[in-house]
Amino acid sequence: MRILHIYNFLSPNTNGAITLIRQLSRALARKGHEVGIFTSDFEMSKEYIDSLYPVKIYAHPSWLNLRGLYLYLSPSIISEAKRIVKDFDVLHLHCFRSVQNIVMHHYAKKYGVPYVLDTHGSLPRTHGESSFKWLLRWLFDVAFGYRLLRDASKVIAETEVGVNEYKEFGVNQDKIALIPPPFPIEEFSQLPPLGLFRQKYNIKDKHIIMFLGRIHWIKGLDFLVESFSQLAQYRSDTILVIVGNDDGYKSNLDKLIDKLDLSDRVLFTGFLGGDEKLSALVDADVVVQTSVYEQGAWAPFEAILCNTPIIVSNNSGAGEDVKKIDAGYLVGYNNKNQLRDMMQYVLDNPTEAQKKMQKAKEYIKSALSLDKGIEKYEKLYKEVNERCKK
Repeated sequence: MRILHIYNFLSPNTNGAITLIRQLSRALARKGHEVGIFTSDFEMSKEYIDSLYPVKIYAHPSWLNLRGLYLYLSPSIISEAKRIVKDFDVLHLHCFRSVQNIVMHHYAKKYGVPYVLDTHGSLPRTHGESSFKWLLRWLFDVAFGYRLLRDASKVIAETEVGVNEYKEFGVNQDKIALIPPPFPIEEFSQLPPLGLFRQKYNIKDKHIIMFLGRIHWIKGLDFLVESFSQLAQYRSDTILVIVGNDDGYKSNLDKLIDKLDLSDRVLFTGFLGGDEKLSALVDADVVVQTSVYEQGAWAPFEAILCNTPIIVSNNSGAGEDVKKIDAGYLVGYNNKNQLRDMMQYVLDNPTEAQKKMQKAKEYIKSALSLDKGIEKYEKLYKEVNERCKK
């Protein structure tokens, strides 16, 4: 089949949605499908494009990048979409509110090409932001969003949280396909040896409590830092390591860390990828995810594949994933005392934590591998394509 993925940008300093698009595209191409990605050139390089071969990248030049609003504009979006859409059997639109999706919706309808839509948790209008952002999203939904949902052949949810979000927007159950994000298990088959990350950052004789993800307010890092501060008051053998690129919130976090007098107890590494990320996860004693909202447990499951226990807040799709397979420990969002005590418990009970983690690791390897996930996507693409031809 000829499959085109659509997303605003494809930066290597990436989020979970981009990781999925990249891995899914390459896996589909390996199975003989013709796969393309329609995106902008934001943070793009020739080396990065070459690394995705044989996936074909349609990276139009962008002259306006407003990342917080997923706005990546280019005069070539319309002409390029008009030229290539009719050459594909199915389009796969990622996230929700974007100029690219508006344009692709138009030409998909014009040329009779079916599309599926995966919002990756971007459907809700607010997670506590300003009323202005809510208004912008509402205006998009009224003008374009509801039509995007209505005309999609199928919409993809990654968890039951995602299923319920679609229903709240009026999508019928029979139009929703539940496909948990698959994991490229082979990337975790040969882990780096213990100690490389500790050696690089000169961390000796301390337990590493780690966060992995972008530094954004929605990740609940203030909750994590404040809870760690309580733990640090009576444990001098701990350090908080925050792994990820700044997405507009680090300055706020720096102020909180200074206020709590934690400057020498918190380490920011910036974005780490490849073996550097794996080394960080391997050397961590526990990975903590405390998000206000999260579609699924991507980073925590990566930690498990690196033999590291996890703690996740129970208020999101990530908590749902963890609870479903008893993969780790759950805490109530913003319950600082509970998170402090849970971090203490995991550090003090490594045998129990490892046993829980290993059981979850075996499940992830057997049930959530990329090979198994690809089959679900292939079946979905075939279904919507055949239905369109009738």
